[in-house]
Amino acid sequence: MERILLPPRFNGPPDSANGGYTCGRLAALLESPCVQITLRLPPPLDVEMEVRREGEKVELYAGEALVAEAVPGELELEVPNGPDFAQAQEASNKYIGHRHPPFPTCFVCGPARDDGLGIFAGPLGDQVASSWVPSAELGDEEGHVRNEYIWCALDCPGAFSVDQNMENPRVLGRLVGEIYRPLRVEERAVILGWPLGFERRKAFAGTAVFNSRGELCAAAKAIWIALG
Repeated sequence: MERILLPPRFNGPPDSANGGYTCGRLAALLESPCVQITLRLPPPLDVEMEVRREGEKVELYAGEALVAEAVPGELELEVPNGPDFAQAQEASNKYIGHRHPPFPTCFVCGPARDDGLGIFAGPLGDQVASSWVPSAELGDEEGHVRNEYIWCALDCPGAFSVDQNMENPRVLGRLVGEIYRPLRVEERAVILGWPLGFERRKAFAGTAVFNSRGELCAAAKAIWIALG
């Protein structure tokens, strides 16, 4: 029986796992280059969850509660050109989370973490951007950033793109993502997020990861659900 445990280090909100990290762990269970992951419940931390397979679908259960499901996806997304590293770094300096963090201890975007990814997506016009130099500990044996951390990078910036001031914090509902080429550790990368529209409590966003040469490494389309 396949099982997944999400270690406490990889939290988003204080009591549940980061959505991007959860998506990355599930995406690794499918052979499809593009994967759609839907989060049905806040993914619990430090709990062994059962993986159930049905055809091409993978479901993740905590007891009898469906936490998430993953299926092969198709990413229909027009990705804008990314800014250069200096522009992304300047945007990061304006990150609202430096003053009013929605989730201060989030593994991806929490400024209170000294062991997190430090992806701080700040305003760049109607988009958001972050500089990112992934540390060596995030790499595989070939020196490439492991895929679950690329999925993390595709997560949080989308939330800030649809609400740059974080007036109404949101949680990830669905992420459709694809990794196109590897990103090396300690490479000067750029993360971009941009809004795609709104529908009641739902907001739609695109995100992308670019390497130091401005090449697109990964992209995703997300649905974010307002908490309030």
